[in-house]
Amino acid sequence: MTIMNRIGKARTSFTGSLSKFRSRNETDPVIWEDLEEALLLADVGVATTERIINEVRQLAKEEKVTDPESILEILQRKMIESLESSNRELNQNSSPSIWLFVGVNGVGKTTTIGKLASQRNAMGQKIVLAAGDTFRAAAVEQLKQWAELSESTVVSGSEGADPSSVIFDAVEHAASKDAEIVLADTAGRVHTKNNLMEELQKIRRVAEKGDGTVTETLLVIDATTGQNGLIQARQFTEAAQVTGVVLTKLDGTSRGGIIFAIHEELGIPVKLVGVGEGVEDLLPFKPTDFVNALFD
Repeated sequence: MTIMNRIGKARTSFTGSLSKFRSRNETDPVIWEDLEEALLLADVGVATTERIINEVRQLAKEEKVTDPESILEILQRKMIESLESSNRELNQNSSPSIWLFVGVNGVGKTTTIGKLASQRNAMGQKIVLAAGDTFRAAAVEQLKQWAELSESTVVSGSEGADPSSVIFDAVEHAASKDAEIVLADTAGRVHTKNNLMEELQKIRRVAEKGDGTVTETLLVIDATTGQNGLIQARQFTEAAQVTGVVLTKLDGTSRGGIIFAIHEELGIPVKLVGVGEGVEDLLPFKPTDFVNALFD
């Protein structure tokens, strides 16, 4: 499975936006405005777009490039270089490693955990799922269904229980069973509610009081939310020490440029992308494949 044929909406939108740019005469002074418009329409963001355009203009000048197609080659190269600059590996340097999944309601945290559990099980790893979303019974049931598919164990508590204690118990269970990873679900929360964000800080503290270490805090963002995802990312990063982003529903949006905004403005790498409903549709994010798909 590759990302090339799964981001059709983003690719169609981006190439469509570039059509005006491609039709310009190389001496046309508004050529850069067209390129800026294309990046903004892709939801790359104002600050990131400005930086990319400035760098491409400088390189075009140095390389004495004036025709649109050559300029696009420079743009493609710079976009790949930008995303390649950070580590996108999922960190598993302790046993058990704890991977916390955070985000607002409805972005696909529980489904992402289930898919990842199935993939890791297929790799021969022993996984424990922590049902830290204690406010939504459906989330616990959903996690149990995924556990059956992935041959994993679920640790849950009573409805309304302290999520920190549930995740702590899951870590202790994982340690006793020599499980490598605890995938910890958390309740969806509005990033503007201070008390909920403080609870995330508590969850992280308590999770590390036992035998495990939090090696990843993965913020799950719905790609269709566009720039609002950047606002979420900023707030969650401050509260939960986010180490990476999982961008879901990338197959259903024309605004994949949010990947660049998250990376550039917050310094957080996108580590996984969701491009469909199947287990195999959760993919490691590969910048070269993604950018090439946009320009294909």
